[in-house]
Amino acid sequence: MISLEGVCKSYDGRVVLVPTSLEVGAAERLAIIGPSGSGKSTLLRIVVGLVVPDRGAIRIGGTTLTPLTANDLRLRLGYVIQEGGLFPHMTNEANVTLLARRRGWSPARIEARVRELAELVHVDRALLTRYPLQSSGGERQRVGLMRALMLDPDVLLLDEPMGSLDPMARARLQDELLEVTDRLAKCVLLVTHDVAEAAMFGHRIAVMRPGRIVQIGTLRDLIDRPSDPFVVEFLRAQRGVERVA
Repeated sequence: MISLEGVCKSYDGRVVLVPTSLEVGAAERLAIIGPSGSGKSTLLRIVVGLVVPDRGAIRIGGTTLTPLTANDLRLRLGYVIQEGGLFPHMTNEANVTLLARRRGWSPARIEARVRELAELVHVDRALLTRYPLQSSGGERQRVGLMRALMLDPDVLLLDEPMGSLDPMARARLQDELLEVTDRLAKCVLLVTHDVAEAAMFGHRIAVMRPGRIVQIGTLRDLIDRPSDPFVVEFLRAQRGVERVA
């Protein structure tokens, strides 16, 4: 479903991502972990078309991402960031339905889809009448997920979506997000710095050090068969990682 071939990116001569190739299957969840500045979010933004690589090819479902195909491909991608990335001047429901309204969906079709998604992500309809700033962090993340899923995309891209939540809210949302992604069986790319979260979501985990992927595998692979000293160092810094392996 997602294919990267020799994708790389630099800013003012500083290499952010060395030539990188990656394949993610149609119903696969891949978690990307690494320290801050390792290029995790850059890689995700390249996939979604927000960052143009210096070289390389990106394919979504066999279609190459180009300036001519970018708009159509973005409709096949759902993108969630911290705090949901919602427009503060719009109600939560207006945020969720924005793209559907721009695509000319009928009010009946929009209403049916909102009902379906509200049930899927456990959102009370009263929340949708409020504005983002009247909602908690966890509520904003649920609304952001509804917005990402509104057009029923093939791919879901999650950029540290729970990074700003308190531990209890984060645990609840992790459970719910895992339930949603299991039910929908979509291709999912999750960026996180938390190994436990990566192990919970990812069928595979990609470990990044600054600018490059150093290993891809299950958490057990990373612990038992690290391919680089950095993998050992990174996992050692994650307290209690053996308990989730």
